[in-house]
Amino acid sequence: MSAVQAKKINIVQAINMALHDAMELDSSVVVLGEDIADREGGGVFKCTAGLSGKFGTGRVKSTPIAEQAIVGAAVGGALAGLRPVAEIMLMNFTTVAMDQIVNHAAKLRFMTGGQTHVPLVIRTTTGAGFGTGGQHADYLEAWFAHTAGLKVVAPSNPADAYGLLLSCIFDDDPCIFIENLPLYFVPGEAPVPGQRVPIGKAKVVQEGTDITLISYSKTLHEVIAAAKDLAREGVSAEVIDLRTISPLDMPTILASVAKTGRAVVAHEAQVDFGVGAEISARLHKALFGTLKAPVARVGAARSPVPFSKPLESAFVPTKERILAAIRETLK
Repeated sequence: MSAVQAKKINIVQAINMALHDAMELDSSVVVLGEDIADREGGGVFKCTAGLSGKFGTGRVKSTPIAEQAIVGAAVGGALAGLRPVAEIMLMNFTTVAMDQIVNHAAKLRFMTGGQTHVPLVIRTTTGAGFGTGGQHADYLEAWFAHTAGLKVVAPSNPADAYGLLLSCIFDDDPCIFIENLPLYFVPGEAPVPGQRVPIGKAKVVQEGTDITLISYSKTLHEVIAAAKDLAREGVSAEVIDLRTISPLDMPTILASVAKTGRAVVAHEAQVDFGVGAEISARLHKALFGTLKAPVARVGAARSPVPFSKPLESAFVPTKERILAAIRETLK
């Protein structure tokens, strides 16, 4: 497709490219979800536009509005030899299919002693910023990271979205692939066609010596903006994009924080019981006596995502809130 040749593409185009390339490479890859075929518009966000026209409605199946049926069919298809990619329109709607996700997809490999794998991807989008309210914009990655057997991925840019989705599709275990809605149409570098990004490997976006800033998905962009402000103040920040929540790339995180002695973890999900808490606990255990300051965490308030625009803007972690945590840590 023409977008492959572009220097800049967005995440919607990257997702579409990854699905197209995977389906072209392997006939066992199938896609299912609400309104995803071309006759229904190629999905509400157009991530699957054009796929049913090329690969047919036998491999790109529009489903009823029934998340239990979508994930249940995908689990069954995976057990029967397919590599299903199930689209759950918004992350809050995964709650409708939690039994299929956490009691079946995640556990079947364990319950069969490793004899049965579930090569399934659940694509879903979320993120505050569009006034979609408390039942449409939650980050629930910690729920799934807490479930043994699931891999949890959250890209921050088009190239990683493409490469990570390819890796997830061809992984033999179930993956939760989290896309950020406000990032969907933000341009970024185009991926190299066919190039996969390994699951479980973080990326050092920027090297630094004074403090380590750890994030993922949309909040990474706020962190990068904060790091630029710090540079003008003479503070050298190392920035890490986790890319994968589970498995967590602790070697990269530990190497960085051992070097800088300070760390701030920022994410859009609530601070309480979040990914930042897990990273903080591991850092304090591994680097006890080495850290120059306690690990700081920045995230959303303990509240449903507000519908009110001013409240929603106050709810999400901003560059200013991240800078405040950084400056407190640098004291």
